[in-house]
Amino acid sequence: MTVVSRADFHQQHLDRAREEAQRLFASKAELQGAWLGWVASQIYTLRPAEYAAMVRRELQRLQEMSDS
Repeated sequence: MTVVSRADFHQQHLDRAREEAQRLFASKAELQGAWLGWVASQIYTLRPAEYAAMVRRELQRLQEMSDS
């Protein structure tokens, strides 16, 4: 069994995490007030937890960019 370092995992999955975050963020305007609960449920299903955390960070980055 090969152990992947955190940095390697991040590098391997960053593009996919960004795409997933974009997909989730794109639903915000349509879902409006229901978006937060919906997006939380979507992130909850993502595995492994490290990947879910990457998507969550990317969503936060997108939110901060849209607020400024």
